[in-house]
Amino acid sequence: MDLQKPARTQDATPSVSALRASDADRDRVADILREALAEGRLTADEHAERVDGVLNARTVGELEVFIQDLPAAHQHSSRAACTPAPPRPTDEIPGESDANVVAVLSSAVRRGRWRAGRRMHAYAVFGSVEIDLSEAIFEYQQVVIKAVSVFGDVQIRVPENVSLRGTGGGVLGNFEVATLDSTETDAPVVYIDGWAVLGNVEARPKRGKLVSDILERVQDRVERKLRRHLDR
Repeated sequence: MDLQKPARTQDATPSVSALRASDADRDRVADILREALAEGRLTADEHAERVDGVLNARTVGELEVFIQDLPAAHQHSSRAACTPAPPRPTDEIPGESDANVVAVLSSAVRRGRWRAGRRMHAYAVFGSVEIDLSEAIFEYQQVVIKAVSVFGDVQIRVPENVSLRGTGGGVLGNFEVATLDSTETDAPVVYIDGWAVLGNVEARPKRGKLVSDILERVQDRVERKLRRHLDR
């Protein structure tokens, strides 16, 4: 009888696959399926069937079945344990912004190859603001974005291997930041501070975009330019 006690104790701790799935878990799997459809890995019928299964899945293990044959699922599961980023910047961040992105009864977009400063302010008043950091050059490890939406919409996208934190709220609006913990100790940390008043502020990772990949491409370009200069 004594030999059976450890077995019962071990069974009392459920595996990760047996845990109840959260809305965030379903959103993650749905994002992977959407990208697979865009890449041509799934047909429209396959995508619709799997999304329906995701919405009805109860456990994490049931969710993983729908993406087990997709590369993105294995990239996600193979990540090492991460070190949580501090909830607030540890270094002194200047009070004045390096750049302002403002949309009043209009839209404003910041994307592509650009240098992210230490602080940025985004204001959407009856308008929309999009800040895409997925291809930005991070000169600082800590970046603060103050986002305010009044009857507007602020969308922020970051590479999926940075750390992401948010502090704020909504007044008859939505303030949503998908918390990330990077597995890389020297990865940038993006902090979102803001309010949504009858509007929306949302920050989340952009699937398939990694800071390391971007830095490698930049380094290759620099090396090619240097070689051309030396060959003259």
